Amino acid sequence: MSVAPATTAPTIQIPAVNRPVAVLGAVAAAVLVNLVVWLIGAAAGGSFVMDDGTTTQDVAPGGVIAMSAVPLLIGLTAAALLSYRWVGVLRVASVVGSVLTLATIAGTVAATFDTASTVALSIMHVLLVPVIVVSMEGLRKHLIER
Repeated sequence: MSVAPATTAPTIQIPAVNRPVAVLGAVAAAVLVNLVVWLIGAAAGGSFVMDDGTTTQDVAPGGVIAMSAVPLLIGLTAAALLSYRWVGVLRVASVVGSVLTLATIAGTVAATFDTASTVALSIMHVLLVPVIVVSMEGLRKHLIER
């Protein structure tokens, strides 16, 4: 009787990164990824225009850049600064940031975008979750290893 050796699944290694790289790298990655999604959504026929009856608002590409960068920059900067006192805040920030990112999809769905725009904007929200988690875990790893 032979026993097969135990195999382990390959794991993804998150690199340790310092505070500026965790924050600015995540913001740059999010903006880049969301612009790619915007281009795909526009190619699929999305107008990224919301009409509320009295005014028309175009959210692309400037709105995509601003709404990707500003909330992420504020949240990640706050977490990075708070991590000087408590490293555990980085895990809290990963959860809270991810939940808020996913919860705001409801606003996108409720708005009067066309289907392609709604789908693309919702995907942008979902893609922010791994950006948040990887940046906060990379920073946490850096701080724990010091």
